[in-house]
Amino acid sequence: MSMPPMPRRTGYAVLAALAAVVILVSTAIFIGLGGDTGGTDPRAQGARGSADPASAGSWVGTWSTSAAAAEPRTLRGLSGMSIRNVVHTTIGGTSARIQLSNFYSSRPLTITHASLAVAAAPSNPTAATGTMRRLTFNNRSWVTIPPGKAVTSDPARLAVPDSADLLVTTYTPQASGSVTYHPHARQTSYLARGDRTEDTAGAAYTQQSPYWRYLTGVDVWSKQAEGAVAVLGDSITDGITSTAGANHRWTDFLSERLRSEPGAPRFGVLNQGISGNRVLSDGTQYPPNNPSGLSRFNRDVLSRTGVKAVIVELGVNDILRIPHETDPHRIVWGLKRLTEQAHARGLRVVGATLTPFYGHRGYTPQLDAVRERVNAQIRAGRVFDEVVDFDKALRDPISPLRLRPMYDSGDHLHPSDNGYRAMARALDLDHLRGRTAAEL
Repeated sequence: MSMPPMPRRTGYAVLAALAAVVILVSTAIFIGLGGDTGGTDPRAQGARGSADPASAGSWVGTWSTSAAAAEPRTLRGLSGMSIRNVVHTTIGGTSARIQLSNFYSSRPLTITHASLAVAAAPSNPTAATGTMRRLTFNNRSWVTIPPGKAVTSDPARLAVPDSADLLVTTYTPQASGSVTYHPHARQTSYLARGDRTEDTAGAAYTQQSPYWRYLTGVDVWSKQAEGAVAVLGDSITDGITSTAGANHRWTDFLSERLRSEPGAPRFGVLNQGISGNRVLSDGTQYPPNNPSGLSRFNRDVLSRTGVKAVIVELGVNDILRIPHETDPHRIVWGLKRLTEQAHARGLRVVGATLTPFYGHRGYTPQLDAVRERVNAQIRAGRVFDEVVDFDKALRDPISPLRLRPMYDSGDHLHPSDNGYRAMARALDLDHLRGRTAAEL
């Protein structure tokens, strides 16, 4: 039986409804397949739900350093210079972004040009073929960083290898105030006159530098990484006596273990050591240079990208530096506060015993007794969730108050390269996997 003809107005309504359904279905398919910006922006990929977050990927810190102070004699900055920082990755990824800091300046810092590349060879200012990328900030090629602040760049698509040198270059044309820097890089970086930011050849970079300037972090987009371990420490973590350019800090040897040992967690390693750093006391000036572990814990550890574990190696400078802290309970109190801050973020803390310093110019039996009493509290499990016994790993079995000669750099306080390797070996990697806070 034939149906009566549909009224024209009703027909239009049905057609409109069908069109709306088609649009909704098409939009759902488009979004599901990664349409719009979500399909090309790793940040958008990470924001969408997934049954398998590891396969979707995430941002993870591969390298970082702590802003330590204002560089001396840079009240007008380094205007008209290209600064090419050389840094070493711990894990790789398919995209990268950087963090720049203007923490120690009283004036805004304007970066008009920035770039990222893989180095053609270790410690070399020449970029590997095809790896030079211009960096942007909110889709602009320039950024102004207010005093005391930091910024993160937009992601740049770049195949970043594990254990490779990256070149991060910035250029500012105008006076900008004191340069925020990390003085003991143990790595050669470079400077060139004029805007040489995207030079792939290193010929213009004729001035060498032992510092990292402005740059405080590099993150990668990774589908394999489980997260990062952030290490808060002093000159022993900073690696001040390690071979320059060799990546022989103890955190470098830890990264090597995490990459090579079967079953090891796939973590980036973030070195937040500052030479001379203490748990309790800041340095001089304002903002304080060499800020205490307590005051910088949020900035340098808890705010780092993808942190899943924390290691604390601090306390010796509280004892050795003037004014000497001779009350072990105050040092232990400070270390416990660090653990509490980490627990508030759901992170467990692996803490290190304080290493020997007999023979160092600052040694006295009274000061060493303070160290021993702090270590007794740490070993008793009253300070951290887990313990790595660096004292036991480094001390001379014949004369336990001193470093073992093969692990001594010669100043009787800082380890040699062999000593740094022994420190990395002493860590139980399973302690980095903890998910619940211990009852202390």
